[in-house]
Amino acid sequence: MTLEASRAGLSGIVIWGLHRDTAELRSIRLPVFSLGALPAGPQRLDKQDALALSSATCGQHVVTAEDFVLADNDGVIFVPLDRAGDVAELAANIRDTERHQAARMQLGTTCRSQSRFDEYLAARRSGVDITFRQHLRSIGGAIEE
Repeated sequence: MTLEASRAGLSGIVIWGLHRDTAELRSIRLPVFSLGALPAGPQRLDKQDALALSSATCGQHVVTAEDFVLADNDGVIFVPLDRAGDVAELAANIRDTERHQAARMQLGTTCRSQSRFDEYLAARRSGVDITFRQHLRSIGGAIEE
């Protein structure tokens, strides 16, 4: 099936379940994202959904041609196509910020220093009810929002 998907021009496969034949999948060189490998292959055959050729269910998500699917070694996300540009911009900002922080760490500025962690601990000791994320927001260091 993976070879057929590759020859049909697909860019990758997302499986809400397990896959088998990992070595063969690698040789086909089409990205396959699943919950893991199982040598025995499928253990059941579910009834095909009536919308199977126009949408796919992956966990609690229904994915259609109106969605953009992104995947890497860390996982898979589904983004409404009309929001893909916004998500890409946000992801690039996070990537750039993290790379800048890592570069500063390589030059000797610790993550604790960059995040002003001592200030956070002092606030907590003084009784201020603040989470680390709230502290990062207050100093302009929250990157995942």
